[in-house]
Amino acid sequence: MMKNTLAAAVVVMLTSMAAAHEMSPTYPVLKSSFVSGIKTTEMSVLNKRSDIDYYKIDVFDKDWNPIKFVSNKPATIKVGYMKKAIFNLYIKNEDALRVEYICSLSRALKNDIRSTSVQSRICSRVSNSQ
Repeated sequence: MMKNTLAAAVVVMLTSMAAAHEMSPTYPVLKSSFVSGIKTTEMSVLNKRSDIDYYKIDVFDKDWNPIKFVSNKPATIKVGYMKKAIFNLYIKNEDALRVEYICSLSRALKNDIRSTSVQSRICSRVSNSQ
């Protein structure tokens, strides 16, 4: 009985990991943009979840406090199954020094019957070698 339970737990973990999304680069670098006083980086999200179409983008400091940013895409982007969305983030220089994580969080529509209601959050840790 214990072996069956353990085997079932391993299968559930492996299948749920395979269904997650990806964000790259893993260690983005914030660089000077064409606008004075602004840092920028390019990110991408690859959707590997057939039950999810939307991902919310957030930027955090080391204590997980949100940091304001602007993007060339909405804060919640639509990414079709097995599709990739590429976006740029723009952050004020004074805030860029505090940035630690850039994250994407899966978002299901409230009335989406495909959704398993399991959220996945992927974070890239910013390389502060600016």
